[in-house]
Amino acid sequence: MALFENIRFLDTTLRDGEQTPGVALKTEEKVWIARKLDDLGVDIIEAGSAITSEGEREAIRAVAAEGLDAEICSYCRIMKQDVDYALECDVDSIHLVAPVSDLHISVKLKKDREALKEMALSTTEYAKDHGLIVELSGEDASRADLDFLKDLYKAGVEVGADRVCFCDTVGLLVPEKTTEIFKELTSAIDVPVAIHCHNDFGLAVSNTIAALNGGAREAHMTINGIGERAGNTALEEVIMALEWLYKYDTGIKTNELYKVSRLVSRLTGLAVAPNKSLVGGNAFTHEAGIHVHGLLADTSTYEPITPESIGRERQIVLGKHAGKSSVTLALKELGLDVDESQLNEIVARVKELGDHGKRVTDADLQTIAETVLDIYRESKVKLEEFTVVSGNKAIPTASVRLTVDGKEVVEAGIGDGPVDATFEGIRKAVSGVADIHLEEYHVDSITGGTDALVEVLVKLSKEGKMVTSRGARTDIIMASVEAVINGINQLIQD
Repeated sequence: MALFENIRFLDTTLRDGEQTPGVALKTEEKVWIARKLDDLGVDIIEAGSAITSEGEREAIRAVAAEGLDAEICSYCRIMKQDVDYALECDVDSIHLVAPVSDLHISVKLKKDREALKEMALSTTEYAKDHGLIVELSGEDASRADLDFLKDLYKAGVEVGADRVCFCDTVGLLVPEKTTEIFKELTSAIDVPVAIHCHNDFGLAVSNTIAALNGGAREAHMTINGIGERAGNTALEEVIMALEWLYKYDTGIKTNELYKVSRLVSRLTGLAVAPNKSLVGGNAFTHEAGIHVHGLLADTSTYEPITPESIGRERQIVLGKHAGKSSVTLALKELGLDVDESQLNEIVARVKELGDHGKRVTDADLQTIAETVLDIYRESKVKLEEFTVVSGNKAIPTASVRLTVDGKEVVEAGIGDGPVDATFEGIRKAVSGVADIHLEEYHVDSITGGTDALVEVLVKLSKEGKMVTSRGARTDIIMASVEAVINGINQLIQD
């Protein structure tokens, strides 16, 4: 069993996330993410690279001005100009990155080892003279000569570097080799050694844990593993592995991890794969009857950790594979009790929908169950009418008229498109009875052609409770409205 101690966590989401093509966070979005990272308990937040642009510096300054508990860091090349820009942003530290492989030194810098070493040491001294914490980092370290790397690190520490970092820049490490390297580095270097991995071969998490096992005292990671190419080490995966598999107390508020994952996904526009570990949509979702039968007896039969430990809820997906156990558990989640004959009828109806290729949502199940149980609940929210205006030179705008708890409410909303504008109008209209959030939105074409029947699946949340709902129409906006209204009624039922 590995022995970990005094590990610190550096999050590079705000910088490495923007290395992903198409991602450009606004200043307020960076601040929002930084606050959440600080709330999680992350030790160091790399807020960006100050040399990039004035807009980037504005964002870094804004993060630094938040007064967070975390150390705020800026990425720097081994150039004094980069350090000057970092100083302008009032950061606590710099991640000073020196290319250390002969490939990078000769091809990228067009210099030799000695020139590179001189640049790294003089920049380290300059930063220390100006009061910054310095983490001297070796870029492409996994392809560097290890003796040269140790010599550079030692010389950096002699001139003031507070910690050093080994970067597996193109993801070439394997766990066994990583442990060997870090045992050698940590026995030779007198300051904390950090690990920074990329996921090109899918080994970033394994290599990070192997480095910590070898004596590393700091891990660089990103939320959802985002970053250039195949991304970086996923923070949530390392944290939960340390907590659950190695029984190491990370100090991270693990029950907030899913919320932060969803926030980062939403703000970056980078969807999380359904089958991604821990934070993917399917991670705590069950359908097959035999699995759910086991869950009813003991949830640990098919769940390695509790969903609550990462801030999630268990979900039961019903379809043609659903059995009595699945339906029973799903009905229990809805607060409905049925007898054996009623259960058999509900299961038969669920399977019938599943045989037609339909996913049975929470709202579908509730409708089926209430029909079988002869229950009728008056909808608290009813759509009376809505109008949408959209075009290539018009801001998408929607007006909606709803009946909410028997009272007519008229609201309007604008959005990125007609569906977004309509949802915003509905959300505002029901804000007096519930604060509704749209978590996920999916559209599937059921038939072909321009008059295709489309199915809209939405996932809505209210105060931690989450439901899925569906609408099916030839009009995508109407299908979306139907799904949202159905879901809202389910969320606000007494």
